[in-house]
Amino acid sequence: MTTALFPGSFDPVTNGHLDIARRAAALFDHLIIGVYADPNKPVLFSVEERVDLFSEAVKDFPNVSVEAYEGLTVEFARRRGAQAMVRGLRVISDFEHESQIALTNSSLAPEIETVCLMYHADYQFLSASLVKELAKLGADIQHLVPPHVASALREKLRQLSPEERERIRMISIRD
Repeated sequence: MTTALFPGSFDPVTNGHLDIARRAAALFDHLIIGVYADPNKPVLFSVEERVDLFSEAVKDFPNVSVEAYEGLTVEFARRRGAQAMVRGLRVISDFEHESQIALTNSSLAPEIETVCLMYHADYQFLSASLVKELAKLGADIQHLVPPHVASALREKLRQLSPEERERIRMISIRD
């Protein structure tokens, strides 16, 4: 049985993430969505909320599970018995970044392959940071995220103070 890990922060999960997960699930017997719990990265949703949001998005994918993890991604992949790690590529700059990660991971765990999937053209511009920024500005994000994520994001933004809302910005296109 081939197992693959699709890691990320997924803050929040987007339709681009879901597209990669759907396609990876068709390639592997078991796909683990690894939601990274980085104590040093500011996030809008807690790791538990992100696991729940992604779990709801893939509930109809029988061979997909969603788990939180900490530490080195390649070590999590090894512990879970993954033979591959799935990475999504949006634009050419993603390739340079992902190739550095893949080479590092290969030196740490040569038995685990990195498999890169190109994002569908509809999602090449899409990042979780962009979704948060658009939602903060009141834009319609229904076509960018699953419906339950759009609702959760609107509710989360309503709960934030003006100062907290101001901190939500496009930090990077790399999330």
